[in-house]
Amino acid sequence: MDNPNRLGSRIKGHITNRGCPALFEKMGDTEGKVLGRVTVYSVMSCPNCVQAKASLGLLGLPVCVVDMDKHPELWGRVTKLAGRSTVPQIFFNSVHIGGGDDLQKLSPEEEPIGGSDTVGEADRAVELSAVLRDIFLKLFSEYLSADGKCVDYKSMSLSPVFKRYCELAVQLQRVELQTLTREEKLAFFINTYNALVIHGNLRLGAPTNMWQRYRFFNYVSYLIGGEVFTLQDIENGVLRGNRKGVAQLLRPFSKNDPRLQVALPDAEPLIHFALNCGAKGCPPIKTYTPQDIDNQLRNSAEAFLDNDDGCVVDSEKREVRLSQIFKWYKADFGGTDKKLLNWISEHMGESSKRSSLQSVLSSGKIKVSYMPYDWSSNNSH
Repeated sequence: MDNPNRLGSRIKGHITNRGCPALFEKMGDTEGKVLGRVTVYSVMSCPNCVQAKASLGLLGLPVCVVDMDKHPELWGRVTKLAGRSTVPQIFFNSVHIGGGDDLQKLSPEEEPIGGSDTVGEADRAVELSAVLRDIFLKLFSEYLSADGKCVDYKSMSLSPVFKRYCELAVQLQRVELQTLTREEKLAFFINTYNALVIHGNLRLGAPTNMWQRYRFFNYVSYLIGGEVFTLQDIENGVLRGNRKGVAQLLRPFSKNDPRLQVALPDAEPLIHFALNCGAKGCPPIKTYTPQDIDNQLRNSAEAFLDNDDGCVVDSEKREVRLSQIFKWYKADFGGTDKKLLNWISEHMGESSKRSSLQSVLSSGKIKVSYMPYDWSSNNSH
């Protein structure tokens, strides 16, 4: 790592050239006084932010760190002063010093803290996912209905927090996916899917017919880890273990497709109660964390099944009416009516509906039907 005194001398010269000669009385002298304050505008999981703060910390400078995730209202002001919208942005008092790249130019011999990268490639997807999740929690608290079923897209599109999300989403191309655990993949791709649907709706508008839906789910995409992932790729390729989707003739990933290495080994039935495609018939929108994700997904499935939009049991007619989701993805729930109904019974909460279903199941003959799906947009307007 570069000598702190030499690095400090470079920063001192840079600031002096910016018209701030009073920053240091004696750079590197333990008795010197700092005549000002360095402010670093950053976000939590940005490796360049971490490195910039650590480099400045080596100098013993009074550094004030401003977390832009906690203060999104500052984005406009910082962008105007810095002339760019990336982080970190470093200021001495009111004078803009530069970003992380500028700091690195001042210290070319310096190696990244902790080796090749402050935040390892294996952790970047998890940390970036956590940051994006936090941003969406803020957006959801303002623009999502209490039941999680409707979104105020118009107001969200004008939010500086959503603008920040769009900027961070670009960083998805840098993450390393193959090292993620099953739980991390589930949380990362479920959250990314739901965010991509909202992003697509804001940019393109909600699809209104079958052809538009086909194009939406097969073309709206993010560049993640150097590969393009559409909504279909995420749902059917990654989360369903590379199974054919609705109206798909082929599996999403061929045997030579590098994205196949990211796919989960088997279909995960519980993801169907976490993915929201932007229609009113979908499960509510939530965000998920790798920790205890199986219980989180079970709770979502239980809530969906307890609602009459997901399952209705008619004991007199010995009929069970289900959401179309169970028809489209029947293979994920066992492939037969009996296995499907047993799966549903096992994943219901303790309720009168579950008791009725178990009674109907024990009686023998059961009729299974599927309710019409509400494809209307979940736009609150």
